[in-house]
Amino acid sequence: MTAPLFFVDPGQLGADEVVLGGAEGRHAAKVRRLRVGEEVDLADGTGGLAHCVVAAVVGETLTLQVRELTEAPPAEPSFTVVQALPKGDRGELAVEVLTEVGVDEIVPWSAARCVTQWTGARGERSALRWAAHAREAAKQARRPRIPTVSPLASTAQVARRLSEAALALVLHEGASDPLATVMLPSAGEVVLVVGPEGGIDNHELAAFAAAGAHASRLGPEVLRTSTAGVAALSALLARTTRWA
Repeated sequence: MTAPLFFVDPGQLGADEVVLGGAEGRHAAKVRRLRVGEEVDLADGTGGLAHCVVAAVVGETLTLQVRELTEAPPAEPSFTVVQALPKGDRGELAVEVLTEVGVDEIVPWSAARCVTQWTGARGERSALRWAAHAREAAKQARRPRIPTVSPLASTAQVARRLSEAALALVLHEGASDPLATVMLPSAGEVVLVVGPEGGIDNHELAAFAAAGAHASRLGPEVLRTSTAGVAALSALLARTTRWA
C-alpha cells in the first residue's frame, strides 16, 4: 500500500526526526489512525519529499523518523492556467481538478463577462479557499509541489503574462486551430487562458492576440469554464515528457 502524504512547512525536512502536529497530525492520528512502524511521506510543498517511519504517536501528534530525503525538481515545461472566475463553487472545482492533473500555477482572472467578482473581504476569502483547495488536491494527488494560486489578475496583467510566456494560448470556441495541433515548447512556461461562462469578449481577445497569444479550440463541444481548463491541460500534458 502506498504511504500517505502529509504537508509540513518549508524548512522542516532538514532534520532526522520530524514532529507532525496541527491539522496534519490530527488527520494522521485520528483519521488515518497511523501507528508506530507505519510508513509516511512528508512534502514541504516546494519539492522537498521525505520518506519516514512513525516512531511515536501521542494524542494528535506524530514523531517521524526520516529514512530518505529527496528533491523533486520543477517540471518542464511549466503550465499556468489563467482561470476566469466561475459562478458559485465551480472555481474550487476548477482548482481541484487542475491541481490533480498537474498545473503549476493558477491565476484567477476578473474577465469582463465574469458574473462573480472578488471584492473586499469576499475576495480575500475566495482567494484563501482556492489556495486551500490547491493544497488539499495536491495532497490527494501526492504532489510534492503545491501549485501557486496567484493574486487576482486584470486583463492587462494577464496580457503581460502572456507576452512573457514561451507559449501563450487562449481557449475559444470560434478559433480555427485545434489545440491538438499546437507545437509545445520543451521548456519554459505555457500559459493557457480559460474564459468565463459568458465567453471572452472581443476587446480581451484583441489584447491577448497583441500579446502574442494563439486562440485554439478543444473540439466541437463547448465545455463549462470549470472543466475546459482541465480538459485542455490534460490534452497538452499528454504530449509532453511529464506524462511519459
